[in-house]
Amino acid sequence: MTKHRIAFLNGSLRKDSLHKRLGLAITAATAGRLDIVAIEIGDLPLYNQDKDGDAAPPQYAAFREAIGGCDGLLFGSPEYNRGITGALKNAIDVGSRPYGKSVYSKKPAAVFSGSPGLTGGFGSNHALRQACVFLDVPVMQQPEAYWGMLSDQKIAADGTISDEMLGKFVAGFAHAFADWVDLIAAGRAKLAENPA
Repeated sequence: MTKHRIAFLNGSLRKDSLHKRLGLAITAATAGRLDIVAIEIGDLPLYNQDKDGDAAPPQYAAFREAIGGCDGLLFGSPEYNRGITGALKNAIDVGSRPYGKSVYSKKPAAVFSGSPGLTGGFGSNHALRQACVFLDVPVMQQPEAYWGMLSDQKIAADGTISDEMLGKFVAGFAHAFADWVDLIAAGRAKLAENPA
């Protein structure tokens, strides 16, 4: 079985990010099937079309190359003002440009969000899904992952989850995502063998 390389884009830049911890938990749960690598987004200059081409900052090229070398995408983001974080929106914009050269297109993806509050980042989750529709990114539809009431007590810095219900949910999500990546990869392989 092929081990697919997955780019993890974490919308939180916070050092002790709960989303980073969730990413580590998902990585551990899929270790035999997916190679999930965190791609840093905090050092990307704000996207500006004037900086495309020869004037592009080196961070743009490095980021696009890193995403381009991956087979799929894992997005995690807290909710800022009912949407995704500015850092993640900028990363999406940088990777989708120049026009017609998006590094995201057709890569299978999953989206998760969380918060210490009850809604679990519902707004950011759906804003990400909406962006993925335009980016031509096939997003896993189920299970949806809005993890509310997150805290340092439920998930440790190394991604270890002490809350039993959260642990089962994260593991189920992780395995469903690995299945989703395999399904999309198999479909592509079949199309390549039997083009219309």
